[in-house]
Amino acid sequence: MKAISSSRVFVAGELIEAAVLFDAGIIHAIVDKSQIPEDCEHQDMGDLVIMPGLIDTHVHINEPGRTDWEGFNTATQAAAAGGITTVIDMPLNCIPATTSVAALEEKLECLENQLWVDTGFHGGVIPGNAGELEAMMAMGIRTFKAFMIDSGVPEFPASDSETLDMAMPILAKGNATLLVHAELESDLEAGIKTDDGTDPTTDHSSYQAFLHSRPDHWETDAIAEIIRLSEKHNCSVHIVHLSSSRALRMIEQARARQVKITSETCPHYLTLNAADIPDGDGRFKCCPPIRDMQNQNQLWKGLEDGIIDFIVSDHSPCTPALKRLEDHNLWAAWGGISSLQFGLSLIWTAIQKRGYQLPQLVSWMCEKPAQLVNLQNIKGKIQVGFKADFVIWNPDEFQIIKASNILHKHKLTAYAEHRVAGVVEQTILNGKVIFDRNAKNNFKHQATGSALR
Repeated sequence: MKAISSSRVFVAGELIEAAVLFDAGIIHAIVDKSQIPEDCEHQDMGDLVIMPGLIDTHVHINEPGRTDWEGFNTATQAAAAGGITTVIDMPLNCIPATTSVAALEEKLECLENQLWVDTGFHGGVIPGNAGELEAMMAMGIRTFKAFMIDSGVPEFPASDSETLDMAMPILAKGNATLLVHAELESDLEAGIKTDDGTDPTTDHSSYQAFLHSRPDHWETDAIAEIIRLSEKHNCSVHIVHLSSSRALRMIEQARARQVKITSETCPHYLTLNAADIPDGDGRFKCCPPIRDMQNQNQLWKGLEDGIIDFIVSDHSPCTPALKRLEDHNLWAAWGGISSLQFGLSLIWTAIQKRGYQLPQLVSWMCEKPAQLVNLQNIKGKIQVGFKADFVIWNPDEFQIIKASNILHKHKLTAYAEHRVAGVVEQTILNGKVIFDRNAKNNFKHQATGSALR
C-alpha cells in the first residue's frame, strides 16, 4: 500500500487535507494523515494540489502513417507533462484512418513501449464503411467521428446526410456515440466583403478574411442537421470543438426535447481572440475558426450553464512547413492548434480571471470527458475504487510557454511566450509516477500506459 497526501486534495467537490491510500493502481481509502498505516510508503506533497488526472478525449496523434506530424511517444509524454493521464486518439490523420477493423489492428501494433498515459481510440464514419461499424464496436470502440465537411486528408472523406443516415441506426443499436465535426460548407456569395472591405477569396494572409470565409451558420446549419438525425434514429451525438456560441440555444432546446446531444469546446476558443490574431500566422489557424471576444464570453456562459459539457485540446499538430509561415497563406496552411501539454495551465489561468474555481475545472477537464468514453466509473475522480490517476500541481506558480519546454514532436504553438498560471510537478498513472518535473529524468525509463478498449 502507498499513500500520497497534501493540505489540498480535491475530493467530492472540494479541497481538503487528506491522504489517499492506493495499491495495485486502485484507490483503497481517503483518510486523515494521522491514519496512514505505519508500514505504508508515504509521499507528502505539502500544499500542492492533488486532483484527478486530466482526461483529453480529442487528440490527433497521427500514427501510423503521419508520425512525422506527431506520434504516440511524443504525444503521450507531452500529455503526462501536462497532468493528463488519459487521451483518446482521433481516427485521422493517421494512415490508414481508423475506419475499419484492419486499420485499428494496424494502429494497435505500433503502440508497444510508446504509451506514457492510458490511451483509447475513436473509430471513424466515412462513406462506405457502415459494414465495419459493428465489428469495430465488437473490438471495444464506442465512439465514432465523422466530418460533415472536407477533413483536409483524402483518407477521411466527408459524410453527407445519407452516409450518417446509414451509420446512426447501427451506432444507436450498439449504444455508441457519433462525434461530429459540425460544419456545412456553403458557397461564398458573390461580392462578400470583410469588415475592412477585403475580398476573402483573394487575401490569403488576412485572418479576418479567413474568419469571414467560415461563418457561424456553417456550424449552426450542421448542428441542426445532426439534431434532426439524432431525433430520427435516437442516436447519441457529440459536437466536437464547438466554436460558435450561436449554436448554444439550439443544443439547449434539443436537450429539452430529450435529444441525446453533448458538446465540447477547446482552450483556443476560450482564451484567444480573433481581433488579436496576427495576419499570416498559420499557428492560429483551426477549423472551425477562433472567433471574437463576445462569442468567447458566450462560450464560457455555455460551460457555466452546462450546455457545453467539457473542454479538450483538439491537439492537431503538423510539420512546420504545413503551417505556411513563410508565405503567410492561411488558406493553404494546415488547420490545427497544438496545445496538449498546456491545457491545464491555459484553462486555470482563464477561469481565475472569470471568477470560476477548481471544482469547475475538474468537472470540465476530468469528470465530464470521462463520461463521453464510458470511463466515469473508474477515472476522473479521487474516489475509493477508482484508478490511482493523479496530477500534482502548483496553481500559484507561473510559467512562460517556450519551445524549449514543449514535448510535442514539433514546437510550433499559438501559445508561444504566453505567461500562464499552474505548473505540474508530478503525474501519477495507476499509482506510478510517470512524470516528475524535478527528477533528473522527468520520465520513467519505460512507458507504462495501457491501450484502452
